Amino acid sequence: MRTIPAALVERYEEQGWWTRDTLGDLLVRGLDAAPDTPFRVHSTVRPFSGTFRDVEHLARRLAGGLRARGVGPGDVIAFQLPNWMEAAAVFWASSFLGAVVVPVVHIYGRKELGYILKAVEPKVFITAAEFGRLRHQPDLCAGVPVVGVVGEDFDDLLGPEPMPGLLAANPAGPAVIAFTSGTTRDPKGVVHSHQTLGFETRQLAERYPPDRGDQLTAAPVGHFIGMVNAFLVPVLERTPVNLADAWDPGAVLDLIEGEGLTIGGGVPYYVTSLLDHPRFTPAHLRGLQYAGLGGSAVPAAVAERLAGLGITVFRSYGSTEHPSITAAPYTAPASKRLYTDGKALPGVDLRLAEDGEILSRGPDLCLGYTDDTLTEAAFDEEGWYHTGDIGVLDDDGYLTIADRKADFIIRGGENISALEVEEVLLTLESVGEVAVVAAPDDRLGEHAAAMVRVRPGHAMPTIDQVRAHCERAGLAKQKWPEELHEVADFPRTPSGKVQKFALRRDLVTRRRTEG
Repeated sequence: MRTIPAALVERYEEQGWWTRDTLGDLLVRGLDAAPDTPFRVHSTVRPFSGTFRDVEHLARRLAGGLRARGVGPGDVIAFQLPNWMEAAAVFWASSFLGAVVVPVVHIYGRKELGYILKAVEPKVFITAAEFGRLRHQPDLCAGVPVVGVVGEDFDDLLGPEPMPGLLAANPAGPAVIAFTSGTTRDPKGVVHSHQTLGFETRQLAERYPPDRGDQLTAAPVGHFIGMVNAFLVPVLERTPVNLADAWDPGAVLDLIEGEGLTIGGGVPYYVTSLLDHPRFTPAHLRGLQYAGLGGSAVPAAVAERLAGLGITVFRSYGSTEHPSITAAPYTAPASKRLYTDGKALPGVDLRLAEDGEILSRGPDLCLGYTDDTLTEAAFDEEGWYHTGDIGVLDDDGYLTIADRKADFIIRGGENISALEVEEVLLTLESVGEVAVVAAPDDRLGEHAAAMVRVRPGHAMPTIDQVRAHCERAGLAKQKWPEELHEVADFPRTPSGKVQKFALRRDLVTRRRTEG
């Protein structure tokens, strides 16, 4: 883990940003205060309607069953589940046990899941028998001591009685390991403590508009920030949990109309897909009063379109490593909310390096990576996190993301490692050299575009051939290239390195010309 300067630790504790609470402490206080708060899963596969008390009872039975199997503080519990009630039970049970929870996005494929299980060596792994492209793969978790499968033998893990109370855990110690794709060929394991996530949870709750209504959560809880938003923030605020395990715009419009639910934002696609649905009417705008956008690029045209419909748009910037770096308050002037990524949040220090790279530090900054070499590269001795993003600050301290040094694509909030995709494509016989970059996408912010130099004597592969190859390689579907472009050669630095910024610029220019 990284070294956190003593002066920062003292500051965070003096300000009350870091406390002695564990995630289990936060949960117990919230659950005890509002046990009858509704908890619902809107699903055609595994619907659920109950209360916080019902889910806590299951979580405590699960905690009791796992404790009887020797699971306790510091042990690793991994899960790969859709937005189901059982995902909450696993997270809450882990927190009661003082264990380290590892959420895995349910759309991750065999390659990613295999790497994660090998990297963290969990004592427990809980997954679903099947859901969409997700299938339980027993061989991948053969070495895990305790495995449970929702839809098969999950109930066998439950103890006969709920486990009372909490097991003690170190508030400064690991609580969650969140895996994210990025510049490396394999997902990076980002380690957060009870203190960093406790602060993040409280900060998120304070930023939300008080009149936002009962929100529907569709962001995958396998993303740690989705997990926090779904299973921690509502407990802290004593507000209902409403989950959707699949994003179906038509079904969401029905929930807005019939159940009075609201959509608070997320990646732009969650909002624009509703507006573009043939059954959308102005009456549905009552469920779209606010749109807090982040997690992927936010085109100005999208922000302007939403604002033109009377939706209050506000943007934010962060990452798995540092979840909340900047945000525009929902009360800020429109010029700041629509066209910048906000200003530094309470407790956050922000500065730009000489080349414009954004450096940040704050109470919600992670402890580091599971890979020490990655930790060394991303954090310096003064506690600064080198984000890999290029930014510009205006005179009022509002940040705008201008470019990216780091080599990854953010598609609908999902990080895609360009290197990982390139390595798969290079195993195609016809591909001599390839560069994968971010291409603009009106719905998803960005998607992967592959620029290919074909080997002599070979034909350019088709998009269908490339996708079939990616599927055979076990690459998750969201990482497959959505554009292919043949090039004779690449723009290069004097040392021969491909200038990806030039490729991204050319794609934007091409899009404007064609559009």
